[in-house]
Formats: sequence, structure tokens, C-alpha cells
Amino acid sequence: MKHIINPYENINNTARNNSDCSPVVLPEEIFFTISIMGVLENLVVLLAVVKNKNLQSPMYCFICSLAISDMLGSLYKILENILIIFRNMGYLKPRGNFETIADDIIDSLFILSLLGSIFSLSVIAADRYITIFHALQYHSIMTMRRTVIILMVIWTFCLGSGVTMVIFSHHVPTVIAFTSLFPLMLIFILCLYAHMFLLALSHARKIKTLRRANMKGAITLTILLGVFIFCWAPFVLHVLLMTFCPNNPYCACYMSLFQVNGMLIMCNAVIDPFIYAFRNPELRDAFKKMIFCSRYQ
Repeated sequence: MKHIINPYENINNTARNNSDCSPVVLPEEIFFTISIMGVLENLVVLLAVVKNKNLQSPMYCFICSLAISDMLGSLYKILENILIIFRNMGYLKPRGNFETIADDIIDSLFILSLLGSIFSLSVIAADRYITIFHALQYHSIMTMRRTVIILMVIWTFCLGSGVTMVIFSHHVPTVIAFTSLFPLMLIFILCLYAHMFLLALSHARKIKTLRRANMKGAITLTILLGVFIFCWAPFVLHVLLMTFCPNNPYCACYMSLFQVNGMLIMCNAVIDPFIYAFRNPELRDAFKKMIFCSRYQ
């Protein structure tokens, strides 16, 4: 899937020559540093939830799923850089069988990161909806058993889809399926939000039943969603332009920003843990205990 994930290398020479935009090249050290930070920060999120029994609930399981997605996106870039280093040192044969297989595996991690983020945000939105409007039945609806089943189904689908998309990455239907998941997630969450606010307006007199903590969770989701769109949308647009107008100089001009778009994706994994810490007191306390090596109660 290198023509999608590292597509600027494959931009048509005619389009590149007709465009006045030269590719923006960022130092690999920037990507590597941001990726390391993304892995470590999201690893702290996972450890905080695993070690603190108070955080072992469906909502935090879904947050862990999003953290794993972010971590896979960072891990993708780290492994890619390591592969490039070994190739430049002469330990790998350029375009050899091992490098091709390694490329496909690394690309699968990237696809897993995007798909995992999409479905994790979607189930977090559904969880927030149930928490707000079905608070009394929440614990009977969203049990830990159902949570585990939901996550297993999501990641099984993501794994299968990731491998399939890498194998058939040169086919236009694959690209369309890959990019269509992004707007579908937005439509799903926006529909939940619209229904949520309509119910809130129609039950204005009973607005007190909507606990502040639950509404705060919905606001946190909105922030996470906004950051996700800001960081991933430029890359999704890049994939569409690379597929449908690779010879157009205007498309080539936008695609010259590929490394900037890639850096935004890496930044998403770094920003999300800060959002958890800033918006969620329980996670913030867990982070403090881990940083200062305090024992959990």
C-alpha cells in the first residue's frame, strides 16, 4: 500500500513538473520523536486503566481501545524508520521479498490505527448516548461481557479489513471503501448528537436528570472527535486526490504537503492522552499516581 501511505514518491512526473509546489520535507527525527511520545503516552493510559480497579469499566475500555489505535499509528512510523535505517545500512535488499513483506505488515498497522480510531470513537459516542439517556439501565445494557464482545468484534473486523486493504490496495474500490469509513463515522456520531440534543430540548424541564459528569463526557468526546478530524482529514483527502486526480497539478500541489499531513496523524496520538488527563479527573489522578510511583488503593 505504499502508493497510498507514501504516495508522493509515486506522483506522476508530468503533474509534478506542471506544479510550482515542491514537496515539503520534514526531518525524520521529528516523526521519530513524536512517534515515541505517542507510544509512551498511550502506554501510560493503558497501564493506568489496568492497574486501577476504579477505571475498569466499559467507558474506560473503549478509551483503551482508542489508545491502542493511537499507539499503533505511532508504532507504524517507528518501525518504518527502523526499516529505512536497515535498508540504508545495506542490511536489506531494496525491493526484496523481506522488505516487501515488512512493508505490508507495517502498512497494516497504519490501516489498523485508522480503522480502530474510527470504531473506537463510534462506540464511545454510543456509550455516552446510553449513559445520558438510559442512565438507570446503563449497567444492565453495557455490561463488561458485552463490552469485551464489542471490542473483539471491532478489532477482528479491523484486522481482517486491514489485511484485505493492503492486499488489494491498488484497486479503486478498496480506496473508496477505505476513505468512506471516515464520513460514515462522522454521520453516525452526528446523528447521535442530533438525537441527543433534540431529546435534551424536548425534556428541558427534566434537564437535571442529565448528570453533569455524563454531559462532560459527551463534551470530551466532541473534543476527541474534533482533534481526530483535524489530524486525519488531510490524509484522507490526500488518498482521494492520489486516486482520482494524480495527473492534475493542483492535486500534486496539495500532495506536496504529504509529510505535513503525516505529522498531523502522529500528533493525534500525542494529543489524545492530554485530553484524557485534562478532561477526566479519575484518569488524571491515576496518571499522577503512576508518575509519582504511588500505590493504588
